[in-house]
Amino acid sequence: LACWSTTIASSQIKRRSKNMVTGMRPPVEVSVFLLSLLGPGVLFTMNKIPALQEPLPILGMGMFVLGSVLLLLILTVQPKRKVDPLFYVFAEFTTNCMVGLTNALEQDGFISGFMDFYLKMGEPHLGTAYAVMMSYWEVVHVILLLTVIHRMCAGKSYRSLALLWAGSSIANEIVVIPGVVIGKYGSNIRPAFWRNVPFFLVPFWAASQLFRRPKQMPVVTADKIAAEQKKSLLSRPADLLLSLLLLGAMAFFVFRGFVVLDCPLDACFTYIYQYEPYLKDPVGFPRIMMLVYFFYAVPLVGILLYGLNIPGCSWMLDWTIFFAGAMAQTQWCHIGASLHSRTSFTYRAPADKRWPVITLNVLLAIVPALLALRCRTNPAYFMKPVPKGQTNDDKKKN
Repeated sequence: LACWSTTIASSQIKRRSKNMVTGMRPPVEVSVFLLSLLGPGVLFTMNKIPALQEPLPILGMGMFVLGSVLLLLILTVQPKRKVDPLFYVFAEFTTNCMVGLTNALEQDGFISGFMDFYLKMGEPHLGTAYAVMMSYWEVVHVILLLTVIHRMCAGKSYRSLALLWAGSSIANEIVVIPGVVIGKYGSNIRPAFWRNVPFFLVPFWAASQLFRRPKQMPVVTADKIAAEQKKSLLSRPADLLLSLLLLGAMAFFVFRGFVVLDCPLDACFTYIYQYEPYLKDPVGFPRIMMLVYFFYAVPLVGILLYGLNIPGCSWMLDWTIFFAGAMAQTQWCHIGASLHSRTSFTYRAPADKRWPVITLNVLLAIVPALLALRCRTNPAYFMKPVPKGQTNDDKKKN
């Protein structure tokens, strides 16, 4: 009995010690945030060491930071359950976000001593107005990523927030990378530019993983689903308004696509010179963005219009969130860059046409967000149709 009592007491002491250590360990999202500060710290150090300011060492240090963050995550962050591979993706991108935010703050004069060498020998395009606005958007990415990590480690659903981040991140990369290549910085691409390749490819992989995973469908009664899906578009004024706004967005996407493709119509000539001269900025980003809208956003909006008018399209719950993230990111960068002091005065939005142009561009960001909100708050119309005889009313009659 004495031996058995001693064994129990010893196990209780070990358990208490383990709980105390676990209690002293900071939350996982706090650990990830602290590790993300390694990026700005390395930039500050490299800015003081001339030997590390050459093109190849810059690329090497970038890869070293990514590898170090991954290793430190494996060693210091120890979730109780099996680690989801997406956790490491979100954590690595948090570090990249902090580097981007450091760039934005330095370019606008809030801090100094971090990015001077990197703009000269690494990625000169980061000094453009578009890149500065893109870097400010990293604040949104950091908040999303840390929230996703918190929910992931707490065992809560994070799929919708992760899809919002994936849409924003993919839209960012498919504009920036081609924009650098075809714009005025295409003749001055340094080795450090190729560190963007994993940040271009990984969000596509992450998005594919998220779309494959089963979504958590809200609990909706069969009667409500049947009642909602019997309504015509005219009986759903909110959906009718959203459909009209989406049609207007499609028309505007097509029009601006023609503008950047040098369409000779007078309307295109007038628009690019009197309303949005930023579209012909030689940095290349606005032109690429309009082409992305023309070739990708237009078909996607057409598909979303279909889902808004045909009942039972449950995929709308995911794709509207993805699209809302993409449009919010690109429109933030586009609006901000067309007004930013780093954009040449010739290409900035004219003062007398500024508010109409800003209003139109803000609407392009708001409409997808409203559509995603509508799908999430009242999803009955998008649920799978209920077979005949399965509603409560039919059961009562039988």
